Amino acid sequence: MFFRQLLAKDATLSYFFGCGSCHVGVAVDPVLGDEQWFIDEAAKQDVKITHIIDTHVHADHFSGGRKLAELTGAAYCLHESNADRVKYPFEALKDGQRIEVGNVLVDVIHTPGHTPDSICLVVTDKRRTEVPWFVLTGDTLFVGSAGRPDLAGQEAEMAGQLYDTLQQRLLTLPAEVELYPGHTSGSACGAGMSGKPMSTLGFEKRSNPMLSMSRDEFVTALTETIPPRPAEMDRMVAFNLGQ
Repeated sequence: MFFRQLLAKDATLSYFFGCGSCHVGVAVDPVLGDEQWFIDEAAKQDVKITHIIDTHVHADHFSGGRKLAELTGAAYCLHESNADRVKYPFEALKDGQRIEVGNVLVDVIHTPGHTPDSICLVVTDKRRTEVPWFVLTGDTLFVGSAGRPDLAGQEAEMAGQLYDTLQQRLLTLPAEVELYPGHTSGSACGAGMSGKPMSTLGFEKRSNPMLSMSRDEFVTALTETIPPRPAEMDRMVAFNLGQ
């Protein structure tokens, strides 16, 4: 298995991973303008990009997912709840769906809270073990923090959804599973996140203050610490919806 993490502009983290022996790979959350990096990395690994996944319709940057799909012929994927929102065709991902990328398994978990369409990707390398190795959490869970709940409106309701998602879906994974978020410190998508671009679920359970609160405490804390809206948010959302 190969794995690459790219620190893009605005503290965004993008990912490229897959099965080198089967010559296939997956790109996750590419930023517009970074398409050539993925193409170059694919050439270095001698792999074909088969899937490009955005963990949600982003509000803080222009996605490069559709352009990269056009350049590579890969499937562009979003959660199925976007079917009535976006103005372009995409491959709809369902909760519980498994994508096989050679010896690499990618399990889709629907994780609403940051946005209604947010997903996380649980990744297993069959050549090493049958249990998950890492999870790409998008803007749902960060190192030291949690995603902002206001971008879709209804802040308190979305914060409650995010609490349920974290406690009932992500934190039920084994403690040793590595966590790779969609942003590092400096992003407008959450408050108080660490500058370290990875962690483990076990470490976050022990040290992330957002994960030790009651539901009411979590909702209050998350809605009281909402950062300013991302610059050009409306333009970015419209672009990412294809409007």
